Amino acid sequence: MRNAFAAELLTLAEEDPRVVLLSGDIGNRLFDNFKAHCRERFFNCGVAEANMIGVAAGLAMNGLKPVAYTITPFVTTRCLEQIRVDLCYHNVPVVVVGVGGGLSYASLGATHHSCEDIAFLRALPNMTVLCPGDAVETRLALRAALGLSGPAYIRIGKKGEPVVHQSPPRFEIGKGILLKEGKDVCLLSTGNTLPLALASAEILGTKGISIRVVSLHTVKPLDEELLRAAFSKRMFVATLEEHSVIGGLGGAVAEWLADHPHVGARLLRLGTPDEFLHEVGEQEHAREFFGLTPEAVSRRIEEARREQAARP
Repeated sequence: MRNAFAAELLTLAEEDPRVVLLSGDIGNRLFDNFKAHCRERFFNCGVAEANMIGVAAGLAMNGLKPVAYTITPFVTTRCLEQIRVDLCYHNVPVVVVGVGGGLSYASLGATHHSCEDIAFLRALPNMTVLCPGDAVETRLALRAALGLSGPAYIRIGKKGEPVVHQSPPRFEIGKGILLKEGKDVCLLSTGNTLPLALASAEILGTKGISIRVVSLHTVKPLDEELLRAAFSKRMFVATLEEHSVIGGLGGAVAEWLADHPHVGARLLRLGTPDEFLHEVGEQEHAREFFGLTPEAVSRRIEEARREQAARP
């Protein structure tokens, strides 16, 4: 995802001279091509993320299209006040990009984990929250976000994530992408758990459970038409994310469900629990710790369906 973001940003910058990149002291080699072609539009803001957001707001107010980029918790949690006041209050078109969302930087410890960022940012008025599922969606999300008239947050993985889409799908902010049709369960995935959702659906398919898989790349605004159809036609809907079950996609869908009590399907939220990870290991280890593996996800869906079916 990271390399796809850098390549697409250069393409967009060559198309539009208003596109400006601000980096929080990372990605210097990643952006070598950008600097070679658009040197006057690259600014390394150093380890001063709050200041970077303020600079981005000023550039946007002067007609430019800034993209502010660094590791996820540093460009979200660390400078949340500046995002709220400088970007959202003034409703300026700045794209905030967090690299290494969720547990991508698990080996660097809890300071680099980001399992709360979606919750923080989707609560801010005027903010659009995008979590692309692979490198193809990352390119499309960046292009769509730069077309907005207000602030947007894009949460991407780090590197090496499997490419799901063999060709670019139709991408529209606020509209999910159907990956697999199914009739028993609707599995809504956001961000880098999309390959995990497909692998889990494959396991459940071998047990005779038909899974509909959707990439819900936009957490705010939600695809309400898709949710209405999913909860009306199926007994069971599950959300999947590398984020806390509090406040992320699962939280957003639960809020939507509370406002639409006439739909009767059961909701299961799959993500990280309300706790920090005090162990150090790679992303695979962290996912196994939190039950975010195809085996664990498929098992939880199967068990929850069984419990649902046993109710009078």
